[in-house]
Amino acid sequence: MLAAEDVPLKITYIGGPTALLDFGGVRLLTDPTFDPAGEVYEPLPSYRLEKINGPAQNAKEIGHVDVVLLSHDHHFDNLDRAGRQMLDKAGAVLTTKAGAERLGKRARGLAPWESVDLVVSDRRTLRIIGTPARHGPEGGDRGPVTGFILFFTDDPEAVVYVSGDTVWFDGVDEVSKRYRVKAVVLFMGAARVSIAGPAHLTFTAEEGVIAARAFKDAAIIPLHFEGWKHFTESRTEIEQAFTEAGMQGRLVWPVAGQTVSVPV
Repeated sequence: MLAAEDVPLKITYIGGPTALLDFGGVRLLTDPTFDPAGEVYEPLPSYRLEKINGPAQNAKEIGHVDVVLLSHDHHFDNLDRAGRQMLDKAGAVLTTKAGAERLGKRARGLAPWESVDLVVSDRRTLRIIGTPARHGPEGGDRGPVTGFILFFTDDPEAVVYVSGDTVWFDGVDEVSKRYRVKAVVLFMGAARVSIAGPAHLTFTAEEGVIAARAFKDAAIIPLHFEGWKHFTESRTEIEQAFTEAGMQGRLVWPVAGQTVSVPV
């Protein structure tokens, strides 16, 4: 078995829910959003999304991506127009079952706890597992959505969890019980849209603290906390909640356009 330091995790923050993860040499991109600032999306009269920050890098600058980890395909703040265009250039696209049907042959849908193996070399295989996610309150789910567990089969102790768009609920708690996660990429920002009323659709800062307690050995890397007008909690609220809980040292903040290393 390889030591944990032989499985590095490097994260390059693009903006919103989008980040490039280099995990043991495998390049994985979360929810691709590459449209410029100022874009407005109105798929329904009562549903409006406005992008207020552009990406730190464009898809061309990022280059080849082995796997896109797509929480869901049906909301523009997780897959915008330019993000959709780059899917055909990725080695693989993993998402929900419903999303894979809409996206076609380039995508594969994962049900909760279903896995797919990516053979990296004759010695290394990356296992990616779909995890439960709920995009809003019970009875008001804006999904379907999925999260992901990542680990190399020869080093199952180095586990990364990408939450995708979800709130805290028993499905996320079950992830914490099944896996000893070392790094959590947590989609926060307490997203709210008028069509869903006052309910939040992604982690609030307080729910982030709950998750940090559940994933007690993990670094917490916030995503999805800026860049879109309907994100209602920013870095300020997240830092305050973690500071009040005495857990500010657990946060690893991504910096747009820069790469940070996270020990796993």
